[in-house]
Amino acid sequence: MFDVPPPFESRGLDEYRRTWDLFFSTSKDPVVFDFDDMEITAGRDVAFISARMHCEPTEAGKRARLDFRLTVGLRKASRGWVITHEHHSVPAT
Repeated sequence: MFDVPPPFESRGLDEYRRTWDLFFSTSKDPVVFDFDDMEITAGRDVAFISARMHCEPTEAGKRARLDFRLTVGLRKASRGWVITHEHHSVPAT
C-alpha cells in the first residue's frame, strides 16, 4: 500500500495493519468512512477500483471531513481475489 502519512510504502498484512495505528491514535471512535463515487473495471484475472471517498475522524472534539481518493488493484489467485496494490491520495492544496 502507498499512503499519505509515513510509512510511504507498506508490504504485507502486518505492515498494513500498523499503518492504521497512527490514524486511529489521533481520533476518537467511531471514524466514519463513506464512498462518494466508485468505478470498477474487472477482467477475468485482474480488477481495478477507483473511488472518491471521505472519512470523518474526530479532532479536538469535532468531526473533520477528509476527502481522499482510493485506488485498488486486484489479481485473481487460486484462493480468490488478492489486493496487489492500494493507494490513498488527498487533493493538493
